[in-house]
Amino acid sequence: MYQQGFSLIELLMGLAIAAIVLSWTGTGYKELIASIERDDTAQLLISGLRSARSEAIARNRTVVLRGIDNDWGRGWRITLDDKEKTVLMERSNRARVMGNRHVKRSVRFSNLGEALLPSGGFQAGTLHVCARHGPVSHHQVILAPSGRVRMESVKAEQALCEKGLKARSGRAALSASRT
Repeated sequence: MYQQGFSLIELLMGLAIAAIVLSWTGTGYKELIASIERDDTAQLLISGLRSARSEAIARNRTVVLRGIDNDWGRGWRITLDDKEKTVLMERSNRARVMGNRHVKRSVRFSNLGEALLPSGGFQAGTLHVCARHGPVSHHQVILAPSGRVRMESVKAEQALCEKGLKARSGRAALSASRT
C-alpha cells in the first residue's frame, strides 16, 4: 500500500527544527532592521541638510534645520529664520542621533549656503547616528563650514551616544515614576 503525507512524529520534528532555526534568526533580524533604520536616518539627515542649504540659496534667506524639541532623534524641521519660524519641511525619525557642540540642536545656512552660527561664525560639526542600546556611532554625518555635507560609516564608540543613552533612560525612569 502506497502512503502519502507525513506522520505526526515527522510533523512535530519539522516544527521543532523550524522553531529552533527561527529563534536563532530572530536576533539577527532585529539587528538587520536596526541597521536599516540607522542607514535610512543618516541618508535622510544628509538629504535634509542639503535641502535646507538649497532652500537658503534659492530663497536668498537664512534657513534653519532644527531637531524637533531640540532632539535630532525625534526628527527635524526645516524653517525660515524669521519671527514666524515658517516650516518648509518636517521629517520624523526613529534612530538615535546626537550632535556635537555646534550642531547639538540646529544648523543654520546663510543665503550663500554657508553653515553659520547665530553669532555669524562658521558652523561645522558631526551628527552621530547611534546604536539603539549602547554608546556606538554607526554613521557620522559631517557638516563642513562651507555647508557641504558628507557621511562616513565607521562603527566606533562615541561619548555623545553614551550621553544620549543616559538622557533617554533618565526620561524613561521619570515618565515611569509619574504613572
